[in-house]
Amino acid sequence: MEMLTLVDRLEALVNQGWRLPFSVKTVINENQFFEIIDQMRVAIPQEIKQANELMAEKERVLSSAADEAERTIELAREHAAHLVDDHDVISAAQAEAEGIKAQARREAAETVRGADEYALGVLSDLESNLAALLQTTANGLAKLKRVRARPSPERQE
Repeated sequence: MEMLTLVDRLEALVNQGWRLPFSVKTVINENQFFEIIDQMRVAIPQEIKQANELMAEKERVLSSAADEAERTIELAREHAAHLVDDHDVISAAQAEAEGIKAQARREAAETVRGADEYALGVLSDLESNLAALLQTTANGLAKLKRVRARPSPERQE
């Protein structure tokens, strides 16, 4: 996931910085810092776009499953219509049509379940990654705020 890579790069940038003697402050390359932040601003909308694309794909799969079920039912009806020659054939055709419809419904339901499980898994992973990213970002900001809030040795004199 690109966001986690960018967070890792940001963390590495801070770790590679120069510590000021007798201080908790670190000097980092400002250009690299802002470059990573700009990349993060670009990556967040992309990851949200990917989540939206997954939702659209789920809807497409559900629609396709419903269409397939309708086609199967229509085929069953057509097949049953051709078997209207006598009473036994009609009964058999109706039973077969009902069986085909039931099978189509089961297959459609299974396809929907599979699509839901897939979307749930992908969205859960995305949610976890975004939560981790938000936590890392919040921790970094909090640390930077604490460092900035501490009085420097020069101000204490």
